[in-house]
Amino acid sequence: MTKSSEHNLPSTLELERSVQLFKAFGDQTRYKILSLLSNKKLTVNEIADEIGITQSAISHQLKLLRQTGLVKGIRDGQKINYELSDQHITTIFEQVREHVREGNL
Repeated sequence: MTKSSEHNLPSTLELERSVQLFKAFGDQTRYKILSLLSNKKLTVNEIADEIGITQSAISHQLKLLRQTGLVKGIRDGQKINYELSDQHITTIFEQVREHVREGNL
């Protein structure tokens, strides 16, 4: 039997984190949130208004997105503005959208 490192397979930790990231992308509500945040910073209320679901439901989804490192919250007084965590997330999101728009499914 060959070792996984000979085939450049990810470590167990990298594999677990990568799967969690893809799971986070795999929910329609979370994907909508990521889509909105790819354009600008928004509060929970602004996201809820745009998507049309409750603030509580948005908060729950944002918690999952924060845990996977896709989204971060920046406190501004009493409100928190949410944005994509970094340029890597923006790039991943844009690449997926481009792939889908080209009909590569």
